[in-house]
Amino acid sequence: MLKVGITGGIGTGKTVVAKIFETLGVPVYYADSAAKEIINTNPTVKENIIAQFGPESYVQGKLNTPYISNIVFKDKDKLQTLNKITHPVVIEHSRNWLLQQRGNYALKEAALLFESGSYKELDIIIGITAPLETRIERVMQRDNITREAVLDKMGKQMDEEEKMNKCDYLIYNDDTQLVIPQVLELNTILHSKNTATT
Repeated sequence: MLKVGITGGIGTGKTVVAKIFETLGVPVYYADSAAKEIINTNPTVKENIIAQFGPESYVQGKLNTPYISNIVFKDKDKLQTLNKITHPVVIEHSRNWLLQQRGNYALKEAALLFESGSYKELDIIIGITAPLETRIERVMQRDNITREAVLDKMGKQMDEEEKMNKCDYLIYNDDTQLVIPQVLELNTILHSKNTATT
């Protein structure tokens, strides 16, 4: 089975695209959702976060997201510390999930495929791309935050052009091209690639 990654910067719509693949019967692992679950349930991860960020990190057993976000988005070193705690556990979790899947291919949707190093375990990477202004508008509306806050978040991510250059295929989610035909075309390509390698 082909292991396929799907990634893109904030506001590109990678989750929306992944859900289209899911409607075609493709299994999808959502790394961000899995990470949130792991952060709230894995005892070792919880202990490590509390050790690094203090007892205020959790409220009634759940991650104190505003508290942690306020720290990590102001301090790149603290963000790296948090990632070092969570990334290896999420990668291991996704590895086990992928082993249980059946079919021609499965998708792993993650914003930080390259940054976390998990791309090395995947066969093909799909990048979701959109113009900067479109992305800014989407995130402002989605998260109800200012333009400056969106740009600050974007500044913490890998350069979008660099990220897209590392991908094997691109899907343009730019509100001018239809996404579904692009997904259908890629689905056909991925099925044929799997057939060719078996």
